[in-house]
Amino acid sequence: VLTFDAGTFHTCIVQTGQVMCWGYNNEGQLGDGTTTTRTNPVEVSGITTARSVATGGYESCAVLSDGKEKCWGDNTNGGLGDGTTTDRSTPVEVSGITTATQVAVSYDHSCALLSDGKVKCWGLNDNGQLGDGSTTDSTTPVDVSGITTATSIAVGGDHSCALLTDKTVKCWGSGSDVA
Repeated sequence: VLTFDAGTFHTCIVQTGQVMCWGYNNEGQLGDGTTTTRTNPVEVSGITTARSVATGGYESCAVLSDGKEKCWGDNTNGGLGDGTTTDRSTPVEVSGITTATQVAVSYDHSCALLSDGKVKCWGLNDNGQLGDGSTTDSTTPVDVSGITTATSIAVGGDHSCALLTDKTVKCWGSGSDVA
């Protein structure tokens, strides 16, 4: 097992490039092409080069060895980053992400750390959790303003954070002034 993550109702692991998931699957968050809940791990369709995986409320995403990202599950607010709001029970490529080193997933938004230290986020933005200075949802990744030296990222329900090379943390979205 290279990496694993536990979402609200499901868990995924990466093992020799494949992603395996189990648990609740009402929105297709297990990525096996169904919405059938599974008590045993099932293989996520079409992923053979995953480096890491992240899970949220009802969606999951994987960083691939080529720096691209794929996501699957609930897409109500564009949290899969494919330019649509259509739920997907199999992985779709996140638009425009080609140098990802990490992905973080929440209920309705996700963020990617890029190899150049920048961060992009997509999905629900009602509390500014995408970090682009707006509260407009985005079905494709947008640049987080002012972040150019991130080394790690994390997302919560309505906020997002980045650890910077100078060991400080910057957060945006709901409650970011006290995070």
